[in-house]
Amino acid sequence: MKKETKRIEKKRLTLLISFFILCLVFFVWAFLSFPTLRLPLEEGWRVLTKEARKMLGLKKRDEVPPEEKRIREEVILKKMDEANAQQDWRFLAPEYPKPKKVEADTDEERVKVIRNSQEFQELEKEFKDYLKKREEQLIPEPPIPSMKEASKMPKLKDRGEEKIIEKLLVVKESSSLEKALDENLQLGIKGPLVTRKILERPPPPQVKVKVEAEIEMTVWVLPNGMVDRVIPALKGDAELERIASQYLKQWRFAPLPRDQSQSEQWGTIPIKFKLQ
Repeated sequence: MKKETKRIEKKRLTLLISFFILCLVFFVWAFLSFPTLRLPLEEGWRVLTKEARKMLGLKKRDEVPPEEKRIREEVILKKMDEANAQQDWRFLAPEYPKPKKVEADTDEERVKVIRNSQEFQELEKEFKDYLKKREEQLIPEPPIPSMKEASKMPKLKDRGEEKIIEKLLVVKESSSLEKALDENLQLGIKGPLVTRKILERPPPPQVKVKVEAEIEMTVWVLPNGMVDRVIPALKGDAELERIASQYLKQWRFAPLPRDQSQSEQWGTIPIKFKLQ
């Protein structure tokens, strides 16, 4: 008997499970096949889940019960009343002067009343002070003269330029006053050295040459009369140029006077090499 009862219970359980599976399959097939049934089925599912939550005492994460909301609002209002009782928040708001009502018939009278008001006078004073500070900070630029005025303005003279020109004129006048020496002219000297007296001039070097030659050399003389350097004016025989350079470096000129500018003087001197 016991074995038979167990078999019957197993059959019932298998029948119930198979029936439940068939119902679930039918429900899924109807939900997918007929779109019109989705909305009522979803609504029914929401109602079922809501009732199940109420029965089980479950809540959403963000859902707050209305009683708890009411308690929170009461606590917040109580704290706000306590803060208002301790401090008046109205003083934080800026207060602007309210303009008085102008009672005048014409526009001119209204403007006059506004100008005579205390608020307008204070604003005008602040504006004038601001303009005064700005004028002190800014440096006014001088007015640009017109072309006609600029042509009439006297030209500014450069004192340094005038002094240099005066010195050059003095040097030119002094050099022009000095006369060329006959001895230097006979030697063929040209340039500023033509007025410089020769104190020492050794005899010309004796060189054996096949053809007579004349070499013109440029000489620079120091203020003390010593020959500083000698350079050929025109390139020629290198050996003759070397001999002429050594020869001219042995010359001695008169030193420059103290009242004259102490600067080098130059001149060209021809050296003739004759056949022996």
